[in-house]
Amino acid sequence: MGVTGKVALITGVTGQDGAYLARFLLDRGYAVHGLRPYAATDDCERLRGGLLDRPGFHLHHGDLADSGNLIRMLQATKPDEIYNLGAQSHVAVSFDVPEQTADVNALGTLRLLEAIRALNMQDKARFYQASSSEMFGNAPAPQDENTPFSPCSPYAAAKLYAYWITRTYRQAYGVFACNGILFNHESPLRGAEFVTRKIARAVARGESLALGNLDACRDWGHARDYVRGMWMMLQQDAPDDFVLATGKNHSVRDFVVAAFAHAGTTVTWSGDGLAEKGICARSGKTLVTVDPRFFRPAELHSLRGNPAKARERLGWVPEHTFETLVAEMVDAEADLMRGGRHDVLAAE
Repeated sequence: MGVTGKVALITGVTGQDGAYLARFLLDRGYAVHGLRPYAATDDCERLRGGLLDRPGFHLHHGDLADSGNLIRMLQATKPDEIYNLGAQSHVAVSFDVPEQTADVNALGTLRLLEAIRALNMQDKARFYQASSSEMFGNAPAPQDENTPFSPCSPYAAAKLYAYWITRTYRQAYGVFACNGILFNHESPLRGAEFVTRKIARAVARGESLALGNLDACRDWGHARDYVRGMWMMLQQDAPDDFVLATGKNHSVRDFVVAAFAHAGTTVTWSGDGLAEKGICARSGKTLVTVDPRFFRPAELHSLRGNPAKARERLGWVPEHTFETLVAEMVDAEADLMRGGRHDVLAAE
């Protein structure tokens, strides 16, 4: 890849998307500055796949709840592109900490946009906001850029505020600001608290697992594809908002079946509702049970995106399938269990 000489600032760089995006941009010759909130414990595990010591990568303490810090970071780094990926990212947790979720996910976006405006950077810095398919709630699928929003969680409501304030700063102040309305995207770097990683880990370890709503359907893609789409949005002549999705959805039950199948195990199902169980067809062992503790207060039933606009305008097409995503996650967990580690950030 040619050297671009560009500078990027990524909030939430220690997360799944932040790590993949940092690697993607470094491979294209960017200097990358990543913001991480201060934590007494080490939160850089995802960056150890050849990022922390890589020339051009710079890690800073930063906080979306601190306006002064954000202004100083923009002054110091002078970014050409800003990717706001920092968030309280767990939907279920947002019901427990709604105020903190709003402060970071909603007002954090406002603080960053206001810093751009206050420093008169709207003609220099391009801004990407990580919006979410959760904003659609239970709107009929497939959902696209014109689908009415109907958030079902504090997380989704906060993301919706961030979406609209991004559009407002684009229209009112001329900020080159894009919303990427991303549907669920996973990888081996997904947090252990998310259902896809939980399933992959249990399968690799040969353990049984308890899950919530097995019928919940999501449009699952690979994070590596989605960070490429983020970058493509900021390379356009004019800012706009785009849905990134595969156009296909699968249930949690489907993810379970695919993960166990990759490990050579066939799952059969018995019972209904809370009594439903996933059973190993060969041994009769119970592999999956339903636990009501994992149900959300307001359940979101089915998300499936229509990425036609991104395909036609950006030329963006996902390169990974549902099956290859599941297989990669299970294989990565098996490697970890054996004490090994492969570079999941490696470019393909």
